Amino acid sequence: MGIDVQFRPMTIHDIDEVVQVEQASFTAPWTRESFYNELMYNRYAKYIVMVHRGRIIGYAGMWLVIDEAHVTNVAVLPQFRGQKLGEALMRRLMETAKQHGAATMTLEVRVSNHVAQSLYRKLGFRNGGIRKRYYPDNFEDALVMWVKLT
Repeated sequence: MGIDVQFRPMTIHDIDEVVQVEQASFTAPWTRESFYNELMYNRYAKYIVMVHRGRIIGYAGMWLVIDEAHVTNVAVLPQFRGQKLGEALMRRLMETAKQHGAATMTLEVRVSNHVAQSLYRKLGFRNGGIRKRYYPDNFEDALVMWVKLT
């Protein structure tokens, strides 16, 4: 990782910047309201932001239920990709999950997103199955992946 970044919990004051990262990253982005509801009303949700020079350049989120963490979102602004920042973000999210008692972590990733799948495999994730027609924008299948955190 070549640039200096800091991690901290996401707050409602971060939502506008996070939505910009979301919109730059996904074809079916979450809305401002979705993030607001996650932060304000979902007691299982934990989100972190990655900050560079005072600007949010990435974020990640998960739901923590009993001893399992389920990744909801991971995104880095396109101009900051290819610098191992996604890996740093995922490692921080995995560590946060462990600190909250999670023994396993799961996620879904588009079957066509080989870059993300490669990162997840590097972090120890394994294939768990396929969710058919999972993504609403084009009905692409999702690959379910999981990893033991303990």
